[in-house]
Amino acid sequence: MVRLGLFLYDHLGGRKTLPGTATVRLDRSTLGNGLKPQAGLAFMFSDCRVDDSRLVVLTALDAAERGARILTRTRLIEAERDRDAWVAQIEQADTRQSVRARALVNAAGPWVSELLDRVHGAASSGGVRLVKGSHIVVPKLYEGEHAFMLQNPDRRIVFAIPYEGDFTLIGTTDRDYEGDPAKVKATTEEIEYLCKSVSEYLAKPVTPADVVWSYAGVRPLYDDGASDAKAATRDYVFELDTPGGAPLLSIYGGKITTYRRLAEEALERLAPYLNSAKAKEGWTATAPLPGGDMDVSAVVALTAELVRDHPFLAHEHANRLAHAYGTRATKVLGHAKSAADLGQSFGATLSEAEVRYLMANEWAVSAEDVVWRRSKLGLRLSPPEIKALDDWMAAHRSAGERLLREAGGRP
Repeated sequence: MVRLGLFLYDHLGGRKTLPGTATVRLDRSTLGNGLKPQAGLAFMFSDCRVDDSRLVVLTALDAAERGARILTRTRLIEAERDRDAWVAQIEQADTRQSVRARALVNAAGPWVSELLDRVHGAASSGGVRLVKGSHIVVPKLYEGEHAFMLQNPDRRIVFAIPYEGDFTLIGTTDRDYEGDPAKVKATTEEIEYLCKSVSEYLAKPVTPADVVWSYAGVRPLYDDGASDAKAATRDYVFELDTPGGAPLLSIYGGKITTYRRLAEEALERLAPYLNSAKAKEGWTATAPLPGGDMDVSAVVALTAELVRDHPFLAHEHANRLAHAYGTRATKVLGHAKSAADLGQSFGATLSEAEVRYLMANEWAVSAEDVVWRRSKLGLRLSPPEIKALDDWMAAHRSAGERLLREAGGRP
């Protein structure tokens, strides 16, 4: 059955550059380094990886550069139909304003049902099932860029993935969640479960004391009545409400691997109500995100180019910028001719020039935005360093917010 699945993976997935699937003996291959001696047969396949923190903000940046108005830290107070349009009251900081739109898309994720409560006259036949997934990060457990998918006795899969160069990411759990999605976190029980799971396979046991960071997220799945959280559908589901007026489209589920197709299908559903032919034209499959206008194999060359043009950059620094910003890395560096030109150093190669770029172009207003939501530098910076960064950003925040206001939410 596994071999059949790998055959289908090779031939139905449209693979062009990634290596094909294979069967390996871990006791005879360096791929088994770090595992217990009894590790035997394994099945290998290739996949892509993504930095979720960069994907989210670059998608928003791409939308802004195409004309969208991005309002971060903005809350919907209420919305109601006014004939063929929606009138919504939104709040940013202590300022409220009214906006008008031909359609309303409820893509609030785990808050999708809560948002419907703020929409007058909204009808909903479905519900959201919140499923929590927790992860832990530990110092690097083995050499190599390969990940392990490990089968547990409870039939759950736990993975171990090389992470941010010096770490290993371990996850994930699947359990129903009740409560505020904003307050979700990995519990002591879940951390112990993940440590025990990978320790069944690894030569060196992993303990909670090894964990340098943990996090949890909530998947807003469509409630299809499945009795087990891990059996609930991962497919996205649309619910379109059009009672003779402006359309309301609510989205349940969805994931990184299908988010572009989801967005295109959402516009396809709304197109008949917007009289928009353009919405029917799919284009995202070949459109790179900002900085991604190059082949993935060119990152090495870009790193070398950054070091050549900016000799004061260490290779590690240039490599991080190339991966994070792609062809826009030069905008981060500006006209710097020396390390001093980059301004204050906050640690872990994070410079004042980069922070200013993030504040002016990527809506960053706090240290947490920079070290967790725009990067994962929080793994390398100490608490005092993060506090110093937060203080610096607070002192310079008004200027950055003023620039964004003047740009109408567009960098």
